[in-house]
Amino acid sequence: MKKLAIVLAAGQGKRMKSKLYKVLHQVCDKPMVSHALDSVREAGCERIVVVVGHGADAVQEVLGDSVEYALQAEQLGTGHAVSQAAPLLGEEEGVTIVTYGDTPLVDPDTIKLMMALHLEQSAAATVLTANVSDPTGLGRIIRGETGEVLRIVEQKDCTKEEATITEINTGTYCFDNRKLFSALREVKNDNSQGEYYATDVIGILRDQGERISAYMCEDPTEAIGVNDRLALGEAERVMRMRINANHQLNGVTLIDPEHTYIGANVQIGADTIIYPGTVLRGNTVVGTDCVIGPQSELRDTIVGSGSTVRQTVAENAVVGDECSVGPFAYLRPGTVLGRHVKIGDFVEIKNTIIGEHSKVPHLSYVGDAIVGTNVNIGCGAITANYDGFNKSKTEIGDNAFIGSNSNLIAPVKIGSGAYVVAGSTITQNVLDNDVAIARERQVNKPGYADKIRARARAKKDREKTDNNQ
Repeated sequence: MKKLAIVLAAGQGKRMKSKLYKVLHQVCDKPMVSHALDSVREAGCERIVVVVGHGADAVQEVLGDSVEYALQAEQLGTGHAVSQAAPLLGEEEGVTIVTYGDTPLVDPDTIKLMMALHLEQSAAATVLTANVSDPTGLGRIIRGETGEVLRIVEQKDCTKEEATITEINTGTYCFDNRKLFSALREVKNDNSQGEYYATDVIGILRDQGERISAYMCEDPTEAIGVNDRLALGEAERVMRMRINANHQLNGVTLIDPEHTYIGANVQIGADTIIYPGTVLRGNTVVGTDCVIGPQSELRDTIVGSGSTVRQTVAENAVVGDECSVGPFAYLRPGTVLGRHVKIGDFVEIKNTIIGEHSKVPHLSYVGDAIVGTNVNIGCGAITANYDGFNKSKTEIGDNAFIGSNSNLIAPVKIGSGAYVVAGSTITQNVLDNDVAIARERQVNKPGYADKIRARARAKKDREKTDNNQ
């Protein structure tokens, strides 16, 4: 049995009050429409058609060639949107999931269970429903004695009894594909909006004597559709807690899950501890037995097993096994740390490879450099890598020692085992095992400090007199 999917993503989303098209708004670091695609894909759908309209080019740019597209050039309702997939899927045999790009919380396991019920009951259509505490404004599910769906009644059409029903239509369906597109040809637009509604397909199939089933999802939050920023925030909260719970069940300790943000694509190994205020985004991968946070933000960063990263910002960086980073470190794109590297407080690393067992303990900037193994870079040392036009490279050999407050003016090479004396400004290469001293000779002038103070005091007094005149 072929499994197909149609994801409706043509709406502009005016209530979002945004330049960004609605389905591209992110929930846990991923566009809503991508969450919807992941759900149907993980549920086993072989062909997926995304119906685009407003912002079609932007949506296609985000989703790429992983799906097929149908264009709804004029928005004439949900039924009209589904019918735009007919040239692509209309002749297929199988079951089709219809869902929305702004319902990011539908779980793939729920879709699997809905499809299983659909096939078991030989239904023409199966509606995904939810039991909610407040169904106001939502379509109610009216069931028959054997549990089949008799009709879906919108809020404005409910009788007093029907209004008390708390089982609602989520807007996600499973259809026999041929019967879906056959019924769509009979949908009319004789309503106040002049639109073609997908829900009318249910009534048409029912009138034809077909069975309409319903599967109620266990978690009613799956029914959340995002039409404004309030709903977007709620979807974000639910998704974040769902992601966090999955990591906890897989052996990750979250000290305070409510104050830990983990994106949908992040991977974390067992026995890692995440402290509050931590933000893990993009395709970040954290190994086992790590300690991350508090107050760390990692994006598209790999952290090796056994490493500690505290109060640190890192982007497109690689941290090796058993490293110590932070507090207050900044790892910029292109940073690669070998095993057992220490990056201390107020250290910034950019586009630099640092070898095993090397240390940059505090208050340093290392950019566009290659640093060997077992190197010590002292407090306040910097690589001066930019001349206003070009970036140049600094190379530091194994076992070298860079003294505090040293300036390495790139391009420059410091040899293996070399020693750069504190306070030096290095402009020429230093050979292996050499000692480099590049600073002015100290001159002491006895008693001269009193003269400097007297001169400064006199200047201040003159300025005060001039200001009072």
